Amino acid sequence: MFIAVPSRKKAPMRWATPLLFAALWLCFAWVALLPAGEQQRLLMEWGALSGGLTSSSAADWQRLVTALFLHADWAHLLGNLVFLLIFGLPAERSMGPWRLLLVFLLGGAIANLAAVITIGTPDGLIIGASGAVSALIGAYLALFPHAKLGVVLPLGLYLQFLRVPASLLIGIWALLQILFTWFGPAFGAVAWSAHLAGFAFGGAFALATRAGIARRMRQRSGY
Repeated sequence: MFIAVPSRKKAPMRWATPLLFAALWLCFAWVALLPAGEQQRLLMEWGALSGGLTSSSAADWQRLVTALFLHADWAHLLGNLVFLLIFGLPAERSMGPWRLLLVFLLGGAIANLAAVITIGTPDGLIIGASGAVSALIGAYLALFPHAKLGVVLPLGLYLQFLRVPASLLIGIWALLQILFTWFGPAFGAVAWSAHLAGFAFGGAFALATRAGIARRMRQRSGY
């Protein structure tokens, strides 16, 4: 008689998400310590600029990546860090660290490129990891379509914890991005088109590589 023996392999440590978390935080702290004039110069030099790419130089294309690690203020940074942890850690567990880094960096660059092309105002500064985090949200939805996310609702003096389908919450979020992209500046100086482009890339990437991801999961479980 043959029996299946569960694998005793330990789950590999997830290092890509913590690495990105630390890099985003350290870059913000470094820029924040610079004099105001130096901060503005650095943002304009390393951030992406709207109005289309004016040249095909490597420096202009590098801006699409370096802009991911620059943030306007603490609220801008903390929002991205929270969503990075919520969606990055489970996605990395399935995809592995290298795929996650690719989704974040390439998805973020494509998201910034979409914003550069679609925002008509020339030389508008585009910074932040929102497009890259949106790519992780898209990948998460493709990997875990039936997952549930915890939501805390204030009910008078009490807080109620609910588990809501991730597809519903992410679907509402995606719909809002479409509406905000359509109405544009009326909802603040946010590159909504970058969110949509990143989200689409992340979902498409996870679906295109699902065979490799499934093979990795089988190998990790020992079967």
